[in-house]
Amino acid sequence: MDIIFTALCLLAALFEGGFCQGVYAPPNVRIIHSGHACNIEEEHYTERVYTIREGETLELTCLVSGHPRPQIRWTKTAGSATDRIQDSSVFNETLRITRIQRHQGGRYYCKAENGLGTPAIKSIRVDVYYLDDPIVTVHQSIGEAKEQFYYERTVFLRCAANSNPPVRYSWRRGREFLSQGSDKGVEIYEPFFTQGETKILKLKNLRPQDYANYTCTASVRNVCGIPDKSVLFRLTNKTASPTIKLLVEDPIVANPGQTVILVCIISGGEPTPSLTWVRNTEELPKKSILKSETLTIPAISTEDAGVYSCVASNNVGNPAKKSTNIVVRALKKGRFWITPDPYHNDDNIQIGREVKISCQVEATPPEELMFSWLKNGRPLRSSERMVITQTDPDVAPGTTNLDIIDLKFTDFGTYTCVASLKNGGIPEISIDVNISSTTVPPNLTVPREKSPLVTQEGDTVDLQCLVSGKPKPIILWSRADKEAPMPDGNMQTESYDGVLRIVNVSREMAGTYRCQTSQYNGFNVKPREAIVELIVLYPPTVEPVYTEIRQGLGRPFSLSCRVLRAHPSKVLDYEWKLGTRLLTVGQLDTRDETEYHVRALNREGYGAYTCDIKNEAGAGRCTFLVTGKAYVPEFYYDTYSAQWQNKPRVYGFKLQWTQMNPNAVDRIMAYRLGIKQTGHQRWWEQEIPIEDNIQKGELLTYNLTELIKPEAYQVRLTPITRFGEGDSTERIICYSAPVNPPWSKFHCGFEEDTICMFTQDKTEEFDWTRHSAASRDTKYTPNTGPSSDRTGSKQGFYMYIETSRPRLEGDKARLLTPSFNVAPKNPYGNVATNPTYCFSFYYHMYGKHIGTLNVYLRQKSQTGQDTSVWTLSGNQGDRWRQARVNINPTSSFQMVLEGIRGSGIEGDIAVDDVAIEEGECRDPPPSSNIRSLASPAAVHIWQLWLTLLLVLVGLRR
Repeated sequence: MDIIFTALCLLAALFEGGFCQGVYAPPNVRIIHSGHACNIEEEHYTERVYTIREGETLELTCLVSGHPRPQIRWTKTAGSATDRIQDSSVFNETLRITRIQRHQGGRYYCKAENGLGTPAIKSIRVDVYYLDDPIVTVHQSIGEAKEQFYYERTVFLRCAANSNPPVRYSWRRGREFLSQGSDKGVEIYEPFFTQGETKILKLKNLRPQDYANYTCTASVRNVCGIPDKSVLFRLTNKTASPTIKLLVEDPIVANPGQTVILVCIISGGEPTPSLTWVRNTEELPKKSILKSETLTIPAISTEDAGVYSCVASNNVGNPAKKSTNIVVRALKKGRFWITPDPYHNDDNIQIGREVKISCQVEATPPEELMFSWLKNGRPLRSSERMVITQTDPDVAPGTTNLDIIDLKFTDFGTYTCVASLKNGGIPEISIDVNISSTTVPPNLTVPREKSPLVTQEGDTVDLQCLVSGKPKPIILWSRADKEAPMPDGNMQTESYDGVLRIVNVSREMAGTYRCQTSQYNGFNVKPREAIVELIVLYPPTVEPVYTEIRQGLGRPFSLSCRVLRAHPSKVLDYEWKLGTRLLTVGQLDTRDETEYHVRALNREGYGAYTCDIKNEAGAGRCTFLVTGKAYVPEFYYDTYSAQWQNKPRVYGFKLQWTQMNPNAVDRIMAYRLGIKQTGHQRWWEQEIPIEDNIQKGELLTYNLTELIKPEAYQVRLTPITRFGEGDSTERIICYSAPVNPPWSKFHCGFEEDTICMFTQDKTEEFDWTRHSAASRDTKYTPNTGPSSDRTGSKQGFYMYIETSRPRLEGDKARLLTPSFNVAPKNPYGNVATNPTYCFSFYYHMYGKHIGTLNVYLRQKSQTGQDTSVWTLSGNQGDRWRQARVNINPTSSFQMVLEGIRGSGIEGDIAVDDVAIEEGECRDPPPSSNIRSLASPAAVHIWQLWLTLLLVLVGLRR
């Protein structure tokens, strides 16, 4: 019985589109292009090169087949290492780049995958062509005059242009083309180091005739329609490189808030140089005002400081450049430190010993920095016992020292260091330092309860070091256990109160921290330091976080929840629940996972299972949704579209799909089908019952009928099991050409605006026109063209070619039928199954200038090769005639109706009532010059049955 069933399936596959076979198929992909390609070439490894002009629109479409429908992803390589398509990749069939730029060239990959087999990948290389305007630069030999081009000087004119493909150059002097050897005083060559990208014109020992207009033309030979580009340079006896004068001081020192004006004038150069301003390698400040030769910077700030350059260029010699440094005066960051007697290694201040007070600031410009000292508010001058030094070679610039030698009780007091800039304009900085009997060096401790410090992820924590001493120094915090930055991103963090606050603590911040005294704002002695340990507790991280499990009733299954990391992790509790119902509890000692087993699933066992694994910081949760919902159906897209019905207003559609993992849950008993017109709100629903078990890959079908032309419909399909409704899937059904199998007859009278999905061939000179006799204008073509449609109705429509001006003799118009599929080939190969179809139409060819009407067969398997099947020329009288021709396509096909304009305007050709039907033509018209393709005899259905039965008998034996 299995063999007979298989045979029946094969027979059904031949006539019904293959409902019994498994249709899961791995992806296949190919790339097609549209847009403005200049050239498409085939290279090795099946790669294609797609050439496009810069600024045009690149459009690549990835055509895929396979079931389930593959997912498509576009990616790009080549170009620079960081070059990507917008957001790195494009997830749709068509890749479109408007106004493509040169950096967007490279190899583009289309990848399609549907989970079956290996992904399908095709690539196409995009080559972007461009040609920039050429630039001519002029140079002299080294050591020759720099100002002007005198006689007996050698001059080089260099032409350069960026391009793809490589550019070719040509030179003209006036209207005369220059070539190597045409003039003894001219030499043309390409320097080796430029690899042919420039062309140099060498003028040896300038002569009077060399002072002329020189034109360099760059050409890519009209590739991609890119025209040649030229540049003109006039060489005279006054031609000279630019010279400029910068009418400002160097450097310019300004106070914040001042307006700085820079003036640069062009003092020489022919042709007249152009002037630009630059600042270091950065952009000019946005508030800058550039007018002619003057650059104005209003309300200057320290951020605006830098080297400003005036650059003049006229493509003769090297550009002229003059620079000045703008310095914005500033004082900032005042600090002090106290150094006890350095000769006795003291950490304390003692009477009779030496004490040094140091003060440091950052100043711009540093040479304007001035210091002064006060004691208890009174000026202090340098003396034998109070030694003031402005600079110290052992410390950083901008430092002043006050050395108190042989410290006495009367020296105790407040010492003030005052920093200022010459000529004022900037607020001074003053720093107070107290020296007294209570001035003691620092001591650093960590409170007992502050280390180790235990906190939880997400909290805010304060790390604290208690610092004593007078004055209190700055505390520096850093990581002690590893070379890693602090939470603020710096390697060290300053604290003035000994507290380091960390907001939103994470587990990566756990570890040991070092606090130590800085020399700043305190004693310059050996640093004191302490260690604070931070312990961060965090709840267990588990997997899986969420998993959906589809299961049928009565089946066993297991759930597993695993710990990835946790702190503390020694003893972890777990708790399994179904909804709010507790299932089991326990502890994880040495294991890192827990499992829960269900022996036989019942209806109450459906729902959300949770496993909480806990420590003192919280819980991590695994969630499992156990459901009996059926997986989503997968529509079969690699099939024909609308079904033609020989009715004026309706069409049908054969809906085809497979079921994803049908055996994962209970048997699918039915599908709920919902359908609505696109743009409407109301759904119509019905159930499609399923009698037997669905096999994986089995193709299911359902015929939709009475769909209104040419409306599109949204279809929703939902599987139903004992559990209830499963996941739904939707697709759009669009009205398109009638296709088969199975179809018996296609007929088009052109009565509707859609003209039965016929299309015009845009590659020809003009189009066919839809008209009716009632609206026909005979002003230009009297007494030609039909006076009614084929049925005799003046309101009826037909298609015709209008041969009036601007049409010329030989102009062609092509009308293409929709695409049709043919029945599949016999898998056994011993029976000829290529069917015969009858193509028929009515034609009207009346007028003394009638040209030719041709009919071609266009097959998908013969791309670019149309086969002529019928032709007729000349005046056939004022009546409609019918033509019939047998065709035998072997793959998807279209019919092409070609009208060719005759010698004059009285030559309109019309067609109507185009039909295609299965079987040979009956009684073809005898009086026509019809050329029919040879057709094999049709195979009777019983012969096919007999062949299959013979196969079955052979298998039985």
